Amino acid sequence: MRRLTPKELEIGMIIAEPVKTPLGQLLAEKDTEVTRQLINRMKLYRVEYAMVEGTDPDTPEAKTHAAASKTHSQKVAASNEFKDFQLKYFQSIDELKKVFNAAYKDSADIDTTELLASVSDLFTCRKTIIELFDMLFNMRILTDPLYSHCLNVGLISRMIGRWLKLGREELNLLTLAGLLHDIGKIKIPDEVLNKPGKLTDSEFALIQRHPIFGYDILKKQPLDPRIKKAALMHHERCDGSGYPSKLTDKFIDDYAMIVGIADVYDAMTAARSYRAPLCPFQVLSNFEEDGYQKYKTKYILTFLKHIASAYQNNRVILSDGHACNIVMLNQHSLSRPMVQLDDGSIIDLSTRKDLFIKSVL
Repeated sequence: MRRLTPKELEIGMIIAEPVKTPLGQLLAEKDTEVTRQLINRMKLYRVEYAMVEGTDPDTPEAKTHAAASKTHSQKVAASNEFKDFQLKYFQSIDELKKVFNAAYKDSADIDTTELLASVSDLFTCRKTIIELFDMLFNMRILTDPLYSHCLNVGLISRMIGRWLKLGREELNLLTLAGLLHDIGKIKIPDEVLNKPGKLTDSEFALIQRHPIFGYDILKKQPLDPRIKKAALMHHERCDGSGYPSKLTDKFIDDYAMIVGIADVYDAMTAARSYRAPLCPFQVLSNFEEDGYQKYKTKYILTFLKHIASAYQNNRVILSDGHACNIVMLNQHSLSRPMVQLDDGSIIDLSTRKDLFIKSVL
């Protein structure tokens, strides 16, 4: 392990011990990857150092998780494909900001044609699901969290729509629903929306009003009603546990439900002030625990199966630190596939509740 100050940390390094503020607030768990956001938070909370994996970046150390993950992250960020994606992503962010502000401040009509053109280009230039997620992950540290989240949800929603074999017009409407789902957050002060610590009860109540704010902004727009309903209902859940109206399944619009799944997935795989980003299989596990009650079966099963399948044969790290390859999915427990260790032995994670996939390489 190495002890490094925030200035010495590099994006892609792996945290060897939990990083906490002087008051004990968790900023990053063990085995998480260093991001620009983490470095900035360490500076903000006056955290003097972090322990990271490795003794020398040039030594292999048996190809540990740190070395493998760092190499992958840096490889993606340094690729020509990422540079091209980054430029198009920033252009889409700029367009999204312009749309949000014009619709909110000036009540101007939303130019859906221009918005769709930039996002569709981002989607079609990626060859695989994992490649798209790699690009989105590397963009997290570079952009405004509200607009990057909306852009990501638009892209993920479009992906789900393709898995559901929707037609082109429906795909475009679903993409717009994802892009505009959080427009209501533009009415929430930045100091509340991006607050690093715990929200007060009144602040949390304000955050929970953003679907209503969003619907109020969009209701007079010349948009398909499903786009407006997605803004209003993307936090509603089939069992009535959602907000703002505690609707149950038969009252929730289908587009809102798809956007809600994309919204949760992107939020869980992003870093938060109180936790590190979750690995895709940890998110799948969370969905499996209660998702079948909260989301429409057709949509949640389609999403989970395709996400899990995207990582077939991928290399991962288990909670005990062992590296392995995914060799077979368990259809009844998608977050717990069969894996093969480097010594050739096979572990069925569906029967080993003491182990889980900690990260994807």
